[in-house]
Amino acid sequence: MRRWLTAAVLGYFLYGLFIYWYLFMMSDGTLPPHLEGTPADPKTFMTGRELILSEEYSRIKDFLFFVTAPFEWFLFLVMLITGLAVKFQKWAEGTVRFFALRTAVFWFWVSLVVTACSLPVEYIGYSLSKQYHISTQTFSSWMKDQLIDFWTNYAIMVLVITVLVFLIRKFQKRWWLAAWALSVPFTLFLMFLQPVVLDPLYNDFYPLKNKELETKILEIAKRADIPAEHVYEVNMSEKTNAMNAYVTGIGSNSRIVLWDTTLQKLNDKEILFIMAHEMGHYVMKHIYIGIGGYLLLSLVGLYAVQKLMDWIIHIRGKRLGLESSRQLAALPLFFLLIGVLSFASSPLTNWVSRIQEKSSDMYAIEMTSDKDSAVKTFQELSRSGLSRVNPPELVKQFRYTHPTMAERIMYMEDLETRGN
Repeated sequence: MRRWLTAAVLGYFLYGLFIYWYLFMMSDGTLPPHLEGTPADPKTFMTGRELILSEEYSRIKDFLFFVTAPFEWFLFLVMLITGLAVKFQKWAEGTVRFFALRTAVFWFWVSLVVTACSLPVEYIGYSLSKQYHISTQTFSSWMKDQLIDFWTNYAIMVLVITVLVFLIRKFQKRWWLAAWALSVPFTLFLMFLQPVVLDPLYNDFYPLKNKELETKILEIAKRADIPAEHVYEVNMSEKTNAMNAYVTGIGSNSRIVLWDTTLQKLNDKEILFIMAHEMGHYVMKHIYIGIGGYLLLSLVGLYAVQKLMDWIIHIRGKRLGLESSRQLAALPLFFLLIGVLSFASSPLTNWVSRIQEKSSDMYAIEMTSDKDSAVKTFQELSRSGLSRVNPPELVKQFRYTHPTMAERIMYMEDLETRGN
């Protein structure tokens, strides 16, 4: 156990050391020469102080992302190596008789340990965003969101793992297929509920107050054959200075949402470009394509997890206190493998997402014919979020669901050049 624990800690440390070396020593943040002096050059739209802050903030934020991504897997591994997962299972079995309640008790202890260990790491990220004036959220509001996160995730996960363990026990060799089949309607149901049940737990949503702007947006929606009656506004200025807009939900609960910070910092033409971009996602059915891709990956992932769990338990089960994947104590191993495979597949999913985002940018230009507003929007998004326009390649592959700001701005410039 000591050897395994030492190896796990050493591996995590070396990984963090590599990420630090890559971000702070290998990536100097310089812009390619052919972009200097163009609208994609941050020197043309940021002050000297903003340039320094964006470089500092982006590097630290990226470092935190890479070192915290495996932190939960590390905690699950420690639970397995130390036998803590087996102890949680014994506590649950000694507390209640019914299977569903045992599962709830077991997962409560697992969630409590993960949350308690992760909270300081989460607080570092919160403090960083406050220090660089990205976050405007008070500590009490931040803690409230953390509590909502804990209980919402706990309630959903208890339902998920109760069904999962039942399926593993009933279909020992084909549980991955049964789990995937049930995940399809469950995923769609959650996406249907998210705009009206989950999102309002964190923020207030209401129809856009600026009715003149809403009329302009709905005119674009009508041209795009989108049956929209309202554009929704959310009061994110209580929590952040950053800007955003997005499409969420499916079916009758689908919504186009604007952060109020976006309304405060952009003019009407720039907002119309953003709205046309979001409508592009709807018209090109990116949400449904994304769901389809997620379900396909989850099918492959669940099959891989089933094979890996059986193999690990076969060769190391005795040392981990695991006899089979049917045990509650095997759940940390399941989620460790899910986390690793999800992270490993993120360059692929991000690549697909960047293609969709570019196509939505092109759609927005077709609808608005306003390249200048598009460029100014991208520049302001970079300024308000203190983000680098040209991040390191590793950051782009693992973090960016959108093309980099340099790429998005240069798309517009290339369109203008071809148009001339």
